[in-house]
Amino acid sequence: MIIKWLFDRIFSFLALIFLSPFLLVLFILHKVKMDKGPFLFLQTRIGKDAKPFRIIKIRTMKAGSDKGISVTTFDDPRIMPFGKWLRETKIDTLFEIINILIGDMSFVGPRPDVPGYADRLEGDDRRILNLRPGITGPASLKYRHEDRILSQQKDPKRYNDEVIYPDKVKINLEYLDNWSVFLDIKILWKTFF
Repeated sequence: MIIKWLFDRIFSFLALIFLSPFLLVLFILHKVKMDKGPFLFLQTRIGKDAKPFRIIKIRTMKAGSDKGISVTTFDDPRIMPFGKWLRETKIDTLFEIINILIGDMSFVGPRPDVPGYADRLEGDDRRILNLRPGITGPASLKYRHEDRILSQQKDPKRYNDEVIYPDKVKINLEYLDNWSVFLDIKILWKTFF
């Protein structure tokens, strides 16, 4: 997996340089269209080897409204209109490239969980923690519109815990067992196109 590590370092550095003008425009739009809260959102997530790290995202919710809720639905009233667009397009994840550059994440891998989910992994399922979390991955592609799926459920958190999360674990284990450079390229291709 040294190839994966090198790919992540080189391309995250190049991506930050290439995207910097766009990120500046996003910053300005965010200041105009959102409330007066911060541009970036930092949250503790569980990474490789179950080590916590701070994920960096563009804030999409009203300032200070992220406390205590681990599942977000599409129609969540805490999400600002501009934030909804950022989430739909996945642009809110662009600053995770910094997490890749510093080694907390990878371009491809399981999405990093908030504390309370990765902690519940048992037995063979804990092998997922051998992977660096990613911006995209096979489970991310399958559940690209997870917030919409959850919005249709009577009890979104329960549905997430009993249906979506176990399926993601299964998908991520399959990814781990079948990993190759070609598979990562295929996932990146599907993510962008």
